[in-house]
Amino acid sequence: MIENIEYNTERSKLIIPEYGRHMQKMVDHAIAIEDDAERNKVAKAIIDVMGNMNPHLRDVADFKHKLWDQLFIISDFKLDVESPFEKPSREELAAKPERLPYPQNFPKYRFYGNNIKRMIDVALSWEEGDLKQALIGTVANHMKKCFLNWNKDTVEDAVIFNHLYELSNGGIDITTNDMELTDSKVLLKSKGRSNTNKSHSNSKNTNNRNNRNSNTKNRKRY
Repeated sequence: MIENIEYNTERSKLIIPEYGRHMQKMVDHAIAIEDDAERNKVAKAIIDVMGNMNPHLRDVADFKHKLWDQLFIISDFKLDVESPFEKPSREELAAKPERLPYPQNFPKYRFYGNNIKRMIDVALSWEEGDLKQALIGTVANHMKKCFLNWNKDTVEDAVIFNHLYELSNGGIDITTNDMELTDSKVLLKSKGRSNTNKSHSNSKNTNNRNNRNSNTKNRKRY
């Protein structure tokens, strides 16, 4: 009759399962060592073993720092050794990350995209002058191009100017200016030419692949 069988359900939970049960036992053994010098020596040996288990991470920045942090985590922050790096705290690791600043959305003019808002904000931050006017013209032309991607027909410049005024909260008003944007036909023609070039490029790449496959088959045949 087999006795003293140890089942996983009866074992303590692994804190970092990727390192396995033996690593957890090595860390627990280090915690129980009373001599400071011996405990530090064992901790460094454990770090070497952990490094050998992750050879693909040796070129990663702060590789040793990550290993020491993981060692303290595996020990449930009970291991008292001298580390070359600042010891992490339980509170620091348990802290929730800050909320990401999601970009603003404009459902009414979704076809412009969020980058337009960023471009408008940059234009608002510039001092008055020729450079600012040139940037505003670039933004307006890009808005017109985005509009035509959504509506394949045409659009009056006045519509773009009104949208630009609204999205800038009145900060950019060119509704009464004599600015002329690129003609819709030119923008649509440019877009069509770009798609045609892309199609030709994809077709050429496909033909090249077929030729290579054909040559390979012929070489194998002979």
